[in-house]
Amino acid sequence: DADIGGRTVRFMVDTGASTIALTYEDATRLGLNPQTLDFTSTVMTANGPARTAYVTLPQISVGGIERTNVRAGISEPGRMDQSLLGMNFLDTLSSFSFSGDELRLRD
Repeated sequence: DADIGGRTVRFMVDTGASTIALTYEDATRLGLNPQTLDFTSTVMTANGPARTAYVTLPQISVGGIERTNVRAGISEPGRMDQSLLGMNFLDTLSSFSFSGDELRLRD
């Protein structure tokens, strides 16, 4: 789970995603008003190409590790089942590792 602007979003960690990717529904819940955005960028997903609109998240916190002004893509409605925590967050850490069903983040 991540905290974005005081709201909780459930993410799947995806080391294959270059940026944080939010579902349209999560973006709406966060108050990002995706209906006003232009979905002009095309990204490749596991399900093929998808159109995306980019925003800057003022704040995101995962496990007590906070970052500010982080870029995130918002997918068109119905294109993603779950938001993805991508490498633009993970690369800011000193390390991260997986062990069984546990993810360890180190700032």
